[in-house]
Amino acid sequence: MRQVAAVVVVTFAVLLIILTRVAFAKPVIAERFLRHFASSARTHYIEQIIRLGLGAALVVLSPAMWQPTMFWMVGWAIVVSSAALMCVPWQWHHRFAERMLPVVVRHLRLYAVGSLAFGALLLYGVFAGRGAT
Repeated sequence: MRQVAAVVVVTFAVLLIILTRVAFAKPVIAERFLRHFASSARTHYIEQIIRLGLGAALVVLSPAMWQPTMFWMVGWAIVVSSAALMCVPWQWHHRFAERMLPVVVRHLRLYAVGSLAFGALLLYGVFAGRGAT
């Protein structure tokens, strides 16, 4: 189970790093990708299921990671927020996303740097933790 969790976390981290590269090289593509979030009930629930999987993977993997308590808390925060979003009408999430998207697009490079930092932190957490155990 821990190996599956590691694959999920590493894959997500790599995707965050790829998003950073796309945001700097082809910002129109990154913006189009971000516009799809919560654009329909289907995408809303798919997004929440993916987030639940990522959060669960972090919770499962956290004991083997660098700073296990921090990653355990991040994992549970993702699980709880995803579960909460699954309980509200998807239109609420959609309206929130519509309000936030102009801010994200205006500061896309800053958002991308944050994605890069979180992706790098996840990779460090996974690989530095393996060396410590």
